Amino acid sequence: MTRTRQLRRDGRTPSGSPAPDDHDVLRTLGYTPVLKRRMGPFANFASSFSVISVLSGCLTLYGFGLATGGPAVMMWGWIGVGIMVMFVGAGLAEVTSAYPTSGALYFMADRLGGKRWGWYTGWLNLLGLLGAIAGIDYGCALFAGAFAGLQWGFEPTPGSLMVIYVCVLALHAALNLFGVRLVGILNSVSVWWHLAGVALIVGVLWLVPSRHQPVSFVFTTFVNETGWHSTLYVALIGLLLAQYTFSGYDASAHLSEETTGAQVNAACGIVRAIRWSWVAGFVLLAGLTFAIQDYAGVRNTPTGVPPAQIFLDALGVSGAKALLLVVIVAQLFCGNAEVAATSRMVFAFSRDGALPGSAWWRHVSPRTGTPTRAVLLSVAVALVLALPSLYSSAAYAAVTSINVIGITPAYAIPIYLRLRHRHSFRPGPWNLGRWGVPVGWVAVVWVAFVTVLFCLPQSAPISLATFNYAPVALLLVLSLATAWWAVSGRRTYELPPAATEPPAPRQDVDRTAP
Repeated sequence: MTRTRQLRRDGRTPSGSPAPDDHDVLRTLGYTPVLKRRMGPFANFASSFSVISVLSGCLTLYGFGLATGGPAVMMWGWIGVGIMVMFVGAGLAEVTSAYPTSGALYFMADRLGGKRWGWYTGWLNLLGLLGAIAGIDYGCALFAGAFAGLQWGFEPTPGSLMVIYVCVLALHAALNLFGVRLVGILNSVSVWWHLAGVALIVGVLWLVPSRHQPVSFVFTTFVNETGWHSTLYVALIGLLLAQYTFSGYDASAHLSEETTGAQVNAACGIVRAIRWSWVAGFVLLAGLTFAIQDYAGVRNTPTGVPPAQIFLDALGVSGAKALLLVVIVAQLFCGNAEVAATSRMVFAFSRDGALPGSAWWRHVSPRTGTPTRAVLLSVAVALVLALPSLYSSAAYAAVTSINVIGITPAYAIPIYLRLRHRHSFRPGPWNLGRWGVPVGWVAVVWVAFVTVLFCLPQSAPISLATFNYAPVALLLVLSLATAWWAVSGRRTYELPPAATEPPAPRQDVDRTAP
């Protein structure tokens, strides 16, 4: 039995001693608390669950999945990728319990491996988080455009979709400027909205249509419209749908300085978010695929959004509009949670002197306790990342790949360093015990595999319109990080020294810990 199942529900460590005070833990790690600790365990879990958002990731890339492997790859790929991501999430949760800070991944890497490890992990993490905002909110714009087309005859163009995208970004910036309490409330509502939304969509698609696809179609049909001839290659590329959806669960770690009982609750938030998303996503993908009435019509839908065509064919215009609204609201919740997580990463990276203009970006509003300038920077860069969508139909797929190949390696680096220094690693109250090493190696190998996989071209023949720009973005960010390190980073980037003594246990009991 792992230590995760031995955690006490009275806020004490497995040995029965009181858990250390959150602020004392943070001071031991070298930081003076400045953010407001207003998130409980459910709100922290909700942040990662909202960012994973099966109603965003699964539906946004559903059209990609239909062409890149079809139903068989989508369904079995979801099961397989979900299992592997559980290994990654468990390994990351263990290190999060030892280092619960807003910097999260790069702080862990720095403490375990040194400044260079922390520096590059931070830039990879930042690239992935910014790509996630762009992918989520632009996907929301696509669905909003499809709804507008059904409601008012609106014909989406790259320019009009960009306008919708800017409005979505502005909304998320405004909501995050109000403070973490509102973010926590919205994330908590988001959990129930997502679960109810999946139940509603699947239930309606099961009850209303008179015809459904057979089980053999859903689990064995392979479709290849990529231009590549290798079945194995196409099946592997098709895993992007699941791997893209299963990202962003580091939000729980980034919000740990605003979470009570962070050493336990932030770690639990990661694992629980992956587990529930795995179940909900499988049900959602199955429900959609069983309800397909015309595969070719869904692939070439005039709405530009294949799930919208499934709703339309199965339910008619009114039903399709109602379900699209459910999805759009879920995507708004998802993007809002991602902006919160990204802004905390920007704040923390600036606090340690890693970004150009760090003194400006690390500012925290004294009224709301929110890093307001970091929020604005996050949405501004996300806007820039999506601008190529004005000129290339492949740009959105590239943005989603940027998210995956930026953030996924950043997950594995702290886990790898924990393995490399396993004899000196000091685990937190949430840990895997003797399973930590094998779980960690499975996670590292999987991340290395998918990182290489999603740098590969996704369509053939390769042209400017179909080229996978994700590895270019990755190399560009790594090159800029290297250049900035040489120019300034080696002097300005510095984590505060850790305290030599562990924090003393609290005398009171934290009832918020699970």
